[in-house]
Amino acid sequence: VFCFPDPRTDPWPLVYSPVPVTLVFTSYLLMVALGPCCMRHRRRLELQAPLLAYNLAMVALSCYMFYEFLVTSVLANYSYLCQPVDYSQSELGMRMARVCWWFFFSKVIELLDTVFLILRKKQEQVTFLHVYHHGSMLFNWWSGVKYVPGGQAFFIGMLNSFVHIFMYGYYALASLGPRMRRHLWWKRYLTLLQMCQFVAIAAHSSYNLFTECPFPDGFNTAVFLYILSLLALFLRFYYRTYIRGKQ
Repeated sequence: VFCFPDPRTDPWPLVYSPVPVTLVFTSYLLMVALGPCCMRHRRRLELQAPLLAYNLAMVALSCYMFYEFLVTSVLANYSYLCQPVDYSQSELGMRMARVCWWFFFSKVIELLDTVFLILRKKQEQVTFLHVYHHGSMLFNWWSGVKYVPGGQAFFIGMLNSFVHIFMYGYYALASLGPRMRRHLWWKRYLTLLQMCQFVAIAAHSSYNLFTECPFPDGFNTAVFLYILSLLALFLRFYYRTYIRGKQ
């Protein structure tokens, strides 16, 4: 199972070959490298209306994905401890595979986060953490949809979609300008929520490494190590922003 693509999702857009997602990733890195140079002698763009529309659309998409992950897993009686992939053509199996594809595609859309930062000349926010997180998620979920669309992976998509409802809600409010600043006191707690998500995913994926579960250990190991890297980077960000920053 680990080595062979899922025949249901293999022909789907952006999944059929690693070439499209590699081109997207390469274009993203070029934009990160060259974008600030192109904007150096140009006026920063405000983009208030596009930002508001984009962030509200991402809230709606995150709500849809969270609902689909949750409802499908409940209807299919998924286990939160050990859930193999349903490779059948059943209605619920295909429904879970489709929402996994939408979650992967949302990671492509989220690259616009970086585009907006560069156009607004907020280069200081395009950190290593930002680029690493956005770029690596492309390949993580491309491989997830191609090989294991469902199973244990549903928990990651469901949890991340839930967190992104609040994250893009925060961004939508922030896009309204300085008058909303006093309503955004909860940014620190949003970062804590993201880190709690990583701890939950690490616990979820590592549990199956010590139990007999028909879900590929290679994927659980990769998820566990990747989540540890994100947790370390977010802890560093939290310390530098909210602890050392206040001192």
